Amino acid sequence: MEIAIYQVDAFTSQPFKGNPAGVCITDTALDDDLMLSIAAEMALPETAFLSLDDFRLRWFTPTVEVKLCGHGTLAVTHILQQQHNVTQGQQLVFHTLSGELVVTINDAGIDMNFPAANIDSTFTPTSALLTHLGLAETQVLSSHFFNGKALIEIENEADLLALTPNFDGLNSVSGLSAVVVTSPSTTDSIDFMSRHFGPWVGINEDPVTGAAHCGLAVFWGQKLNKTMLTGYQASLRGGEVKVELLGNDRVMLSGQAVTVLKGTMLV
Repeated sequence: MEIAIYQVDAFTSQPFKGNPAGVCITDTALDDDLMLSIAAEMALPETAFLSLDDFRLRWFTPTVEVKLCGHGTLAVTHILQQQHNVTQGQQLVFHTLSGELVVTINDAGIDMNFPAANIDSTFTPTSALLTHLGLAETQVLSSHFFNGKALIEIENEADLLALTPNFDGLNSVSGLSAVVVTSPSTTDSIDFMSRHFGPWVGINEDPVTGAAHCGLAVFWGQKLNKTMLTGYQASLRGGEVKVELLGNDRVMLSGQAVTVLKGTMLV
């Protein structure tokens, strides 16, 4: 069987920046085992699979299926626009494990209407988690939890950029799927910075994480009293995510994407 496969850099307009995603669009759904094998072969943070007959969208890391993936959704929409005659202004409704996701292509990029995260501020990080992150307790301004992710706020952008976690150590801390560390930005055009670590799902550091911004938008929107913000995820590749709090527990994530690879996979 021959399957068209693409690699798209999402949340960027430049090749080799942002977050790379595999994209596989088929007439009908592939078997779960095949999707996981393709994702492992692609060896990217996520590979997105869309079946055109029911518009069901699923995302796999090289090791597990995930419930929500922003950059994978952005990448799929980008390929639909390039290869499947989806036009500017057209509204798409994807059926996913996180419910219906409405996506719209506009002249500046792609808008994705996602569920806003519920922030639990009773979370206290363990000393082991902080140690493996390379943070001292005195550096932590606040700590929270959403969608299986720990959210740790620190004061200093320089400290955020300097983090070099012990990923094997992090993986030994139970009860998490990822940890997001965030700080204010020193750049006027950026409201907040973040980094996302997920060795629990096979991704030591995710370059740009749309799903994390469903929580970051809520946290920083409340903290800064703003409904429209810009976040920058400060991985080595880096990427910018524009967010808007829509009310009704929804958030809009906006970004751009660029195709860097297309081909045929033989399975």
